Amino acid sequence: MVKRKKSYKKKSPIAVTVIATAIVVLFIIRLGQVFEPLALQQVFQDGFHGPLFVGFGLTPLGNALLTSVGYLILSIAGIVVLIGFLRLRRWSWVLLMAWTGISLVISLVDYFYSRANFAVMASNVIIAYALNLTDVQRIYKIRSDDGGPVL
Repeated sequence: MVKRKKSYKKKSPIAVTVIATAIVVLFIIRLGQVFEPLALQQVFQDGFHGPLFVGFGLTPLGNALLTSVGYLILSIAGIVVLIGFLRLRRWSWVLLMAWTGISLVISLVDYFYSRANFAVMASNVIIAYALNLTDVQRIYKIRSDDGGPVL
């Protein structure tokens, strides 16, 4: 009779899976937002024609390019954070909390000044809530087992 080693696989709470899924959804949405302003300016048909700046202000083409670059940076940051998050790195929890806050601010600005994207807002709220669950904070060593902060 051969004894088998028991494998003690650390099971992560469902909140980690929810967060990872929400990050993937946000990545797909943000990737679409990268191309949307450029498509509205017909950059893909006509190319970049005209100035990006007039004086100290942006032209509509410059604004579209700046918006697209911002969403591209958010998308890339989301994937980097997702990789660290799935590898259970503490820095990823901190960056994800900051990334979610920045994304929420951008969503609120979009809500007040242009079209609101409620899928992005809802995903960010779900991520923020799930990141603050006690089990998730313990896994990422944000909170100790006795409930106090980890120094």
